[in-house]
Amino acid sequence: MSTMTQALKENRNYYVVVHPLDDTPEEKIDTSRLGRMPMTPAVKVSLLSLRVYLLLMLTLVLFRVWQLAQ
Repeated sequence: MSTMTQALKENRNYYVVVHPLDDTPEEKIDTSRLGRMPMTPAVKVSLLSLRVYLLLMLTLVLFRVWQLAQ
């Protein structure tokens, strides 16, 4: 055990691990000042297609529930 302590004292490039609950809180980003995120046309198309897909799936689920309710 003493060799480990001695090795720790000799090696000055070691890191101290601090648990996040014991650490000082960091400053959070204020999202109200950020503005809009720039997006490429490919990103806009993919997000629009994802929105259409989710709406279509929701419509199918609601239609199936309506069928089973009759």
